[in-house]
Amino acid sequence: MSTPHNEAKQGEIAKTVIMPGDPLRAKYIAENFLENVKLVNQVRGMYAYTGTYQGKEITVMASGMGMPSMGIYSYELYQFYGVENIIRIGSCGSYKPELKLFDIVLSENAFSEGNFALTLNNEDCHIVAPSKDLNDKIIETANSTGTSLVVGNTVCTDCFDVYMTDVNQFLARIPEGFNPVSAEMEAFSLFYVAKVLQKKASCLMSVVDSKFIKEIATPEERQNGLNTMIKLALNSALKV
Repeated sequence: MSTPHNEAKQGEIAKTVIMPGDPLRAKYIAENFLENVKLVNQVRGMYAYTGTYQGKEITVMASGMGMPSMGIYSYELYQFYGVENIIRIGSCGSYKPELKLFDIVLSENAFSEGNFALTLNNEDCHIVAPSKDLNDKIIETANSTGTSLVVGNTVCTDCFDVYMTDVNQFLARIPEGFNPVSAEMEAFSLFYVAKVLQKKASCLMSVVDSKFIKEIATPEERQNGLNTMIKLALNSALKV
């Protein structure tokens, strides 16, 4: 069956999905890392491709930006297509001066001050964890491949934090002791949907901006940095 947002047929989406936000990044991953690739969804331009990576069937599908978009696509993948694992790969802003451009962050917990959980499931929940099993496999893969990885708590915002009129006021509202290392916009809804549906989810992020960093990366540097994260996600998917 298809859904209002996904035209893929049953059996066309793998049990494990790598999920960037950008549809063109999904296309890039499919064309450069997967074999035997088939485009299985292009509704609303939200491309999904299924192929093989080192012999394992994997789907790469875009989520779009923000918690509502991620919430829709992850829910449908889990509930209607039998997906078991989603690894989000995206960009983030750094909240720590020691983080450099293109450092890779693995979310340990995600905080949102929004009402996604209350609206979806009538639960006043603002901190949610990813799958420990999936995170452990990503950490194991990073260690075995010599990939540097920062594991820490992250915040998931309702708007692009760079555009906040006063980000320090937002940071002051984060629960004491949470101590976030970075910010992005999709992980909370992904983790919460996975929790409700008893599935597995993780979130990998590459640092692309920080108030502590003044230099601007070249397009080549940016792509190489993202490639390291993509390979980590794909190699981790081989273990699930």
